[in-house]
Amino acid sequence: MSPSRPPAPSRPAPTRRAAPARPSSPEPAAPARTGGTPSSARPPAHPPAAPPTPPSVPPRSTTSSPRSTSRSLTVTDAPRTSAPGVVSRQSAARFAERARARRNLARRQVVGLAAGAVGVLALGWLLFLSPVLALDSATTTVTGAGTVVAVDEVTQAVAAVDGTPLPRLDTVALRDAVLQVPGVREARVTRAWPHGLSIVLVAREPVAAVPEESGGGYGLLDMEGVQVGRVGKAPKGLPVVDVPVGEARTLTAVLSVLEQLPPELLAEVKAVAAGTQDTVTMTLRDGDRIEWGSAQETPLKVAVLLALRESEQAGDAKVYDVSAPRLPITR
Repeated sequence: MSPSRPPAPSRPAPTRRAAPARPSSPEPAAPARTGGTPSSARPPAHPPAAPPTPPSVPPRSTTSSPRSTSRSLTVTDAPRTSAPGVVSRQSAARFAERARARRNLARRQVVGLAAGAVGVLALGWLLFLSPVLALDSATTTVTGAGTVVAVDEVTQAVAAVDGTPLPRLDTVALRDAVLQVPGVREARVTRAWPHGLSIVLVAREPVAAVPEESGGGYGLLDMEGVQVGRVGKAPKGLPVVDVPVGEARTLTAVLSVLEQLPPELLAEVKAVAAGTQDTVTMTLRDGDRIEWGSAQETPLKVAVLLALRESEQAGDAKVYDVSAPRLPITR
């Protein structure tokens, strides 16, 4: 036999970690040639290739028998991922919690709406139906009645709506009823919480007494010519007006003059007569007569008349003609 070849040198392993290299087995000897001397070993045509790097194998368990060929693998717990379409327990708990929160919110909203409706109904009953804010006519105050308005007639109009809750009280209708009382020129009705009313009147104060056609008394007229009362004899504090019957324009001129007189001069007027609206004549309580003329320029005529009566040049004059205030005449 030919001598065996020496084992081929092993190639260094790559830089990565590899399993221990196995010893290379000797190549079989070349067959001897017949009839010849043994030939020397022929070198290989190519260098032997490095043995393949075996896959990394986990270390064997120390408890296994060295003769055992089975390998034990170490199993680690990897995080489990949910399969598609499967909800985890935590997600289901969150969904359930959100659903409970939505149900609780809806329940609170329903309860709030119900409580609000009950509160509105209770407030409506308290304001419009209950006797808590009912009108008590005994607590009504009336001011501005003057000398001709009967206060008891005003309170009778208020008594007709006694017991009505103040929020439901029709103050406009009540004001119209008060205006029907004789002598009331204007009225203002306001609520005085919780049970009363405040009524402020503007009375029609009489400024003149007009003899009646029948001759049985005098009618009391205000500045607008509205009769606010009747008396049997001429009152001391009011002038008596003598105008033709049915002459509304003449009566209006006389009342306009009286309205513009100052209080101290009006108190001295005893009677006023006028055939037309341009021939107004006044008689004072001391006997003096004033030729006034029309109702125009009344303020200027008042100033001229007061100056003439205080002037020493007037002397014992009993007639003052101020119908032309810029050319007054006394006699």
